[in-house]
Amino acid sequence: MRRGTCFGVPCLAGVWVAALLLLLPPVSLGADSGPEQIEFFEKKIRPTLTEKCYPCHSALANPLMGGLRLDTREALLKGGDRGPAIVAGEPEKSLLIKAISYKDTHLKMPPTGRLSNEEIAGLIAWVKMGLPYPGATDSSSTAQPQRKGINFEEGRKFWCFQPVQNPRLPAVKQKDWPKSPVDYFILAKLEEKGLRPAPPADKRTWIRRVTFDLIGLPPTPQEIRSFLSDNSSSAYEKVVDRLLASPQYGERWGRHWLDLVRFAETNGHEFDNDKLDAWRYRDYVIRAFNDDVPYDQFVKEHIAGDLITGKRLSPDAAHWESPLGTSFYWFGEVLNSATDSVKSRADEVDNQIDVLSKAFLGLTVACARCHDHKFDPIPTADYYALAGVMHSTGITEAVIDSPSRVQQINSIRQKLVETNEASEAYSVRLS
Repeated sequence: MRRGTCFGVPCLAGVWVAALLLLLPPVSLGADSGPEQIEFFEKKIRPTLTEKCYPCHSALANPLMGGLRLDTREALLKGGDRGPAIVAGEPEKSLLIKAISYKDTHLKMPPTGRLSNEEIAGLIAWVKMGLPYPGATDSSSTAQPQRKGINFEEGRKFWCFQPVQNPRLPAVKQKDWPKSPVDYFILAKLEEKGLRPAPPADKRTWIRRVTFDLIGLPPTPQEIRSFLSDNSSSAYEKVVDRLLASPQYGERWGRHWLDLVRFAETNGHEFDNDKLDAWRYRDYVIRAFNDDVPYDQFVKEHIAGDLITGKRLSPDAAHWESPLGTSFYWFGEVLNSATDSVKSRADEVDNQIDVLSKAFLGLTVACARCHDHKFDPIPTADYYALAGVMHSTGITEAVIDSPSRVQQINSIRQKLVETNEASEAYSVRLS
């Protein structure tokens, strides 16, 4: 019997399983099994049958080997060319148990190799239970299963895949409460639940809330006093405008975006090497928030900021901003000396697709790496079309200096060259 190790302590797992089998009474529950027998079958038996037996012994096998099917209880009891495969409750008389035990020179199943001791013990226990086999009968498995395809057209009718529209404002009872169209929808739901809006916050509470919300810091005593003493109709607007113009606004709200694109300053694997110049992307995001960069421009810069026309310059005109957006592709984990470079690259692309879809589509397409999405209209073909783009896209260092900056640098270099040449000529004359 094969010896194993459990947390460093030698053990004979097969012996323990065999000992437990001796305690099982040879009851015959048949097809009408209890929840414990069903759970045992689904966890211990069905995986073994599916992987090791069904390819040759099921309704889908072509050809059916030995005239034996193992995909229903009735088929097991009926058997094949050699007779019944199972005698319920009596594993020692069951042909299937004899075959998987590899004790008969002329009957060894599966032919690709002996099952593990645990799998054999599980099948013996299953026979002793009386062969519980939930959810399968000859009538249900004889016919070829009809695979139901995914209806992508129906999936595209879901509300989130529809064009954006301006819906009609819902009717509300408290007509003096809404201050904007959005308020109508909020109030309608509150009234639907029998609730009333909370009363307006006092000025001291309001400035504290809005300051924390926009810049993540409390208002200063001077800011509070100034707001409380301002009785003009634009007092609230002035506070909001001041906060939106604050550098802390971009720092506060840029953090949420950095979390979304899994910003990190290290590679996150083994030696955890630094991602040099990662701070440039961080500062780019903060500047984008503070400079009110339109969202569509922000998205384009992330997806292909190095290729788009009309690239943005930094406020000081020293470097290009747009190419910095593409850095978000780079923030995934980087394996150190990956043993399987092909799989490592496929996983890297999968991570890029996952972040790209979640950040800009608001949904994941990760499932489509293995199969069409079950609910969203996303086929596997779309996943690999996008993967093809990622596989053909490399990550390289690039110069982001603006043309004026490049000209300035070249001018300085030229002056240095001229200075060096003049110095060398002077040294020659002295010598």
